[in-house]
Amino acid sequence: MPDLLIAFFNKPLALGAISFPFTPLHLLLVFVLPLVCAFVIYRLLLRGGRKLLFTLKIQDEMKEKIGHWYRLILRLIYLFLIIGLISRLFGAKLFEYWRLFYSALNQPLIKSGDTSISFVTIILTIPVFYLASWAGRISKGMMNQSFLRRIGIDEAKQFSLANLLRYSVMFIVLLIGLSVIGINLSALTVIFGVLGLGLGFGLQNVVANFFAGVVIIITRPIKEGDFIIVEGNEGSVVQIRIISTVINTLMNETIIVPNSQLVSNTVYNNTYDDKSVLIRNDIGVSYRSDVERVVEILETAIISCPFRRKDKAPAVRLKEFGSSSINFAVFTWIKDVHDKYVAHHWINMEIWKACQTKGIEIPFPQLDLHLKDGDNDLPLHRQS
Repeated sequence: MPDLLIAFFNKPLALGAISFPFTPLHLLLVFVLPLVCAFVIYRLLLRGGRKLLFTLKIQDEMKEKIGHWYRLILRLIYLFLIIGLISRLFGAKLFEYWRLFYSALNQPLIKSGDTSISFVTIILTIPVFYLASWAGRISKGMMNQSFLRRIGIDEAKQFSLANLLRYSVMFIVLLIGLSVIGINLSALTVIFGVLGLGLGFGLQNVVANFFAGVVIIITRPIKEGDFIIVEGNEGSVVQIRIISTVINTLMNETIIVPNSQLVSNTVYNNTYDDKSVLIRNDIGVSYRSDVERVVEILETAIISCPFRRKDKAPAVRLKEFGSSSINFAVFTWIKDVHDKYVAHHWINMEIWKACQTKGIEIPFPQLDLHLKDGDNDLPLHRQS
């Protein structure tokens, strides 16, 4: 057994008809062990750098920037080390084996007419898709900043035009990139036909969400930044994608909603045309209270609300005569729907303070019980 291991570690490696210029022992000593040691050192330097940044008395934003560049430099050093170890392992025959490796990857997997798709073609599609996505984002940002805002188009139309431009640029760059890497677009019709058959059977939801996304972009029922309520989920629209929409809730939860749900279900858009919204605070006062005085006190209490619209006066309405109290509804227009819960709390606190200061009683539920003992009634007053 030891002789077999010694023979294995000292025999040059081979893969089929390809023989490599190193043995397993040479591979272990020259490449694997240095790579493992370098990885351990990389992790130690990364952890040490984090601890050092934590102790520095600088702004958090500056710490993040320094940490980002520190990690990037360490990764580049580690990458160059890997390249150096590979060069040392193969020696002068590195380019020869690279040509063999490239020719193996360049063997056609699918051939249709003048188009042949190999592993190299598939790998090259990755930067093409990345470039198309990057070009789409850049064109959308430039359109928003340099053109649409200057001509005074409202936010909803800006959103639609910018997204249409983004996806158009992505599509054009994608077509050009695929042509450059050697894919004949006319040959893709066969592939698209097969994909269409698959879409009809297994990807119906994806197709529905795709066209729903197009409808959202064109008709603008919602846009990024809107405060919406859909299926009981309340939050701000962070990003509208072609398949789904990202919503950030009030609890800082991220919800991915399929676009088909936004088109087919009822959506409450609190910022469709205007961010202002009317909120209601309820309060009950004792039957012994002067109703007109209560209305005056409530209107005075909320007149200084920092969240309300100054052009719309608050309103107090007597809602009903309850079992234990006279119930009022206080209506207040606030400037931004994102502040409605903060404004609701502020108004409730001011109402409570005003009632305490002015001697307005806020009753709690009461129940009168009568116990009978024979022919005698024993009244018992109980509060709960």
